[in-house]
Amino acid sequence: MNNVRPSCERIAPLVPYDPKYLPAEAYLSANENPQDVPEEVRREINRRLKAMSFNRYPDPLANGLRDRIAEANGLERECVLLGNGGDELLFNIALAWGGPGRTFLNLPPTFSVYEQNARLTGTEIVNIPRRDDYSIDEEAVLARVAEGGIDYLIVASPNNPTGKLASEEFLLALLDATDALVMVDEAYFEFSRMTMRPYLARHKNLVILRTFSKAFSLAGVRLGYILGDPAIVTEFIKVRQPYSVDAVSQIIAETVYENRASFERGIVSIIEERARLIEQLRKLPEVKAYPSDANYILFRAEGAGEVWRALYDRGILVRDFSAAEHLADCLRVTVGSPEENERFLTALKEVLIERRKA
Repeated sequence: MNNVRPSCERIAPLVPYDPKYLPAEAYLSANENPQDVPEEVRREINRRLKAMSFNRYPDPLANGLRDRIAEANGLERECVLLGNGGDELLFNIALAWGGPGRTFLNLPPTFSVYEQNARLTGTEIVNIPRRDDYSIDEEAVLARVAEGGIDYLIVASPNNPTGKLASEEFLLALLDATDALVMVDEAYFEFSRMTMRPYLARHKNLVILRTFSKAFSLAGVRLGYILGDPAIVTEFIKVRQPYSVDAVSQIIAETVYENRASFERGIVSIIEERARLIEQLRKLPEVKAYPSDANYILFRAEGAGEVWRALYDRGILVRDFSAAEHLADCLRVTVGSPEENERFLTALKEVLIERRKA
């Protein structure tokens, strides 16, 4: 039959997630670490891969890596779960705590995948927009959860794409105010130096999401993990795909995690470059740079879509949010290497000077 039934009505209005990863000379759009895995760690990875049996299924739960992460965080194995990137675990929370008749509380602007996953699973969405400075409207959030009926919420800290941490005081008040599952997305916590890990034992409704993609230079490997109460982790295991973390990724991530101290100098360099970038951006009268605790900076410039195009024509790819709700005229630049950052600043100044003359 040359015909097919339509897909589920629920996904008809959805637009596929597009990271807009275009060819460029300087990639400053995806919040990647500009430094690759150190050479000595790569050699150890290659040594271990040579001993791997490609014809055997991987450990379904990546228990070797679970044990290493658990030990580093003062937890038991049952408090840790690996996923195929943080993205799989974000989908799993919507599968396990969302669905028809259930409600997700969202804090836009934030990572768009949170809302997309809720829509995919037929979950009702309650949006509480951030304030004009992109801080969380804490009073409104606490008032809404006090009404009840919220099944889960995700607080990115630092928030993507706006860059700032959620306050520890607010997160603790939130955890006390609701029995909803509260995921704190700490994908960028190595750059913020702040984590909710000390509060896991006190709050069964807290789950923390982390990733290997950013600080540990493994965006191409796809590996994330959660920390939480064993009962919470069990619910995630129920909905996860079997063998979702392949054997190659497990070996790479184990080796990197064992050698994570090797990445500290690069992390410090990114934090220092972040401060320099913000300082330089704030010297430009046409630009409003927002404070950041992550490895990227959100900034606003009039006609941002045209600014993005002019930068791209110069070989520099940043992320264009100018057409997104709550983010009019906003662009986001990843903190790259010192050379990439200087190239970006030089190009941006050229673009702004040209616009002044036009």
